[in-house]
Amino acid sequence: MAAARGEFSSRFGFLMAAAGSAVGLGNIWGFPTNAASNGGAAFLFLYLFLAFTLAYPALMAELIIGRHTRSNAVGALRQLAPNPKLAKLGSVVGFAGIATVTLILSFYSIVSGWMLAWLLNSLATIVGWDAASAWLTNDGESRNAIFSVVFMLLTVIVISAGVRDGIEKWASRLMPALIFILVLLIIYVMTLEGAMDGLRAYLVPDFSVALQPGLIISALGQAFFSLSLGVGTMLIYGSYLSSRENLPVIGGLVAMLDTGIAFLAGLLILPSMYVALANGVEIFDASGALVAGPGLIIAVLPALFDTMGSAGVFVAFAFFVLMTIASLTSSISMLEVPVAYVVETFDTQRRKATYFLGIGIALICLLIVYNFATMFDLVVSVTTEYSQPLLGLFFTIFVGWIWKRNGVLQELQKGYAGAEHSFFWKIWPFYIRFVCPIAIAAVYIQLVFF
Repeated sequence: MAAARGEFSSRFGFLMAAAGSAVGLGNIWGFPTNAASNGGAAFLFLYLFLAFTLAYPALMAELIIGRHTRSNAVGALRQLAPNPKLAKLGSVVGFAGIATVTLILSFYSIVSGWMLAWLLNSLATIVGWDAASAWLTNDGESRNAIFSVVFMLLTVIVISAGVRDGIEKWASRLMPALIFILVLLIIYVMTLEGAMDGLRAYLVPDFSVALQPGLIISALGQAFFSLSLGVGTMLIYGSYLSSRENLPVIGGLVAMLDTGIAFLAGLLILPSMYVALANGVEIFDASGALVAGPGLIIAVLPALFDTMGSAGVFVAFAFFVLMTIASLTSSISMLEVPVAYVVETFDTQRRKATYFLGIGIALICLLIVYNFATMFDLVVSVTTEYSQPLLGLFFTIFVGWIWKRNGVLQELQKGYAGAEHSFFWKIWPFYIRFVCPIAIAAVYIQLVFF
C-alpha cells in the first residue's frame, strides 16, 4: 500500500509540507494580535511552553498512527481498534475528521481567494488598471465566487500530481519562499516610524494579564491547534514517512518550524500595525482590542501600504504573495485528507478523485459565498471551535488508551534504535494518556459552556 500511496523522498520535503500545513493564514494574522492583546511576551512564552509540552505530544500521536497504519484517517483508526465496537468508533471519528477538514477548506478557500484578489490588485495598481483594481478590492459576490474557485483549482492541481511530484515538490519551493519574503518584510518594516512601539507590544511581558485562568486556556488552545491537529492532516503526512525516520526528532522539528514562523509573523504584523497607527490608520476595534482576522489583512494593512507612496505597491505585492503561499501550503494538506480516503477506499485514480472532490468543495464554497451572512461564521465556529477540539481528544484516546503500548513502541523503534530507553519514551506515554486528553477537554468545555 505504501508504494501505491506514495512517500516523501526526503526529510526536508516532509518538513516543508508539514510546516506548510501548520503555518496558515490564521497563524499569521491571529497569533500576533492574540499575543499583543494578552500580555505580550508573557503570552508568547506561555504559548511556546504549551506548544512543546502539549501540542507536540499530540502531534506525535498522529504521526505514529499514520506511519504505522499507512492509511487514511478512517482506515487508520479502524486498524488500531481491537474489537468491532471500537472499529466503528474509529470510522465515526475518521469520517468526522474528513467532514470537518472539508468544511474548513471550504471557508478557507474563500478567505484565500481574497488574498489572491489583493495580490492581483497590487499588479493592477502597478500597471495603472484602475477599473480592475476597484473590482478586485470590492467585496462582491462575483469576485469572491471567482477567486474561491480559482484558489481551489490551484489546490487541486498540486494534489492531483501526487505526494512527491505535488505536495513535496511545491511545499519544498513555497515554504523557503515564504520564509524569505517574511524576513525581508520584517527588515523593511523595522525601519519605519512606529515599528518599535509594535515590537514592545509584542515582546514586553505583562504577567498580570497573561496569568489569568481564561487566558491560559486560550493559549493552550492556540498552542494545541496551531499544528493542524485533530482532523487527520498530520496523520496523512505521517503515513507518507519512511520507516527509517526518527519520529520524535521529526515531530520536534515540525513543532519548532511552526512556532518559529508564528514568532516571525509577530515580528512583522505587530510592528506593521503600529506603523499604520503612526500614519493615522485605526488599528483598534470598537471594544478597544487590536483588529485581527480578515479585517487586519484587508483593511488595516492595505491602508498602511497606501501611506508608503510608490514603495507601498511593491510592499503590498510581497505581502500578498506571502499570504497566498501560506494559504496554499495549508490547503493542499486539507484536500489530501479526503483524497487519500477516496483513493484508498474506492481504488480510484488520484487525479479523478482530486478533481471530483475539488468540484464538490468548490460548490460548498459557492454556497457559502452566496449565503455569506448566515453561513460563513457558522461554518467557521462549528468546525474550528467545536469539531476540531473534540476530534483531537479522540486521537489522543486512541493512542493513549486503545492502541497497545507495545505496538506504539515497536513503531517508534523502526527509526529510533533504543527508543525504549529515551527520555521521550519515559514521559510521552503519560502525556498522551492523561495530560493531553485533560487539556483538550478543558479547552472544549470552555468553548462550549463559557
